[in-house]
Amino acid sequence: MPTGNILVADDDAAIRTVLNQALSRAGYEVRLTSNAATLWRWVAQGEGDLVITDVVMPDENAFDLLPRIKKLRPDLPVIVMSAQNTFMTAIRASERGAYEYLPKPFDLKELIAIVGRALAEPKQKREPDRDDQDGDAIPLVGRSPAMQDIYRVLARLMQTDLTVMITGESGTGKELVARALHDYGKRRSGPFVAINMAAIPRDLIESELFGHEKGAFTGAAARSAGRFEQAEGGTLFLDEIGDMPMDAQTRLLRVLQQGEYTPSAAVPRSRPTCASSPPPTRISGN
Repeated sequence: MPTGNILVADDDAAIRTVLNQALSRAGYEVRLTSNAATLWRWVAQGEGDLVITDVVMPDENAFDLLPRIKKLRPDLPVIVMSAQNTFMTAIRASERGAYEYLPKPFDLKELIAIVGRALAEPKQKREPDRDDQDGDAIPLVGRSPAMQDIYRVLARLMQTDLTVMITGESGTGKELVARALHDYGKRRSGPFVAINMAAIPRDLIESELFGHEKGAFTGAAARSAGRFEQAEGGTLFLDEIGDMPMDAQTRLLRVLQQGEYTPSAAVPRSRPTCASSPPPTRISGN
C-alpha cells in the first residue's frame, strides 16, 4: 500500500474534494488548502512528502512560490496543475523545478501514477536556469489533449542533450517543434541549422552533412564545413530523413551514436573530427 503525506493547494473546492478522495483511496494522507500562504507554511514546517498545487491561487501564483519551495526543500517533488494549458505554462513549470505539469482537466489514474513515481524516485535538486521569455513569441498554440502531451514532452527534453525524432505528416509543424526545443533549451545561444534532405542531390548528401576536404572530389577547390560543423553548440534539424539513401542513413546513425565524424574523402587525420564540442543537438523530422 502506498504511503506518504500529500499537500494539496487549489482554490477550487470541487478539485480539492476529488483529489482528497482519489489520493486517500490510494493510501496517502492528504492535507488540503485553498491558498498559497498555508501551503508555504506547511512546507516551511517540514510537512508533506509531495505537493500538488494549482498555478493560480487567490494570494500568490504557484510559479512565484515554486522557487522558494525548491530552495528550502529541493528534494520535495511538486506537481503543478493549471487550466492555462499553453506551451509556456509547461515550460515555466519545468524551469522552476516542478516534477510534473498536468493540464486541467486531468486523468486521476495518471495523477496517482505520477504521485507514485515521484515518491519512489531518488530525490534530485532541480533549479530554474533561465528567465521568462515573452509567451507571445511562442510558435506553438493549442489546448487539445494532443497538444498538451507535446508541451509536456518538450518541457522534459529542453534541458537535455538527447537526439530527438519528430514524426508527423507534412505541414503539421515539425520544424516549429524543433525551433521551440532550440529557442527554449540549453543550446539557445548556439545556431539553429535546418536542412531538407529531400532537396539535396543524393551524391552530395554526405558532403552537405559532414563537409569535405580540398580535392575530395572533382570541383572541391577548398575545404567546406558541413551542416554538423555549422550547428556546433546549437541544434541541427534534419527534415525528411526518410528520403536519404540507405548508406547515408547508416553513416548518420553512427554519427548520432558516437558523436564523431570525418569530412567526406578527408585527408587522413590523427583522430576523427568531432561533430562539435559540445556536439549539436540533432533533431530529425520524418
